[in-house]
Amino acid sequence: MSQEQPSHLQVKASKAQAKADRTGVGKAEASAMQSKADHAAYPKHGL
Repeated sequence: MSQEQPSHLQVKASKAQAKADRTGVGKAEASAMQSKADHAAYPKHGL
């Protein structure tokens, strides 16, 4: 059984979200980036 790898956007968004969670800076931008990456992954992975 193969597992799907996260897209480049998902990895970048995840790192931005982690940084925002740690520092408290850029939370809105990181959240928006995460949402966009998740929506972009829908057709690729069928999420």
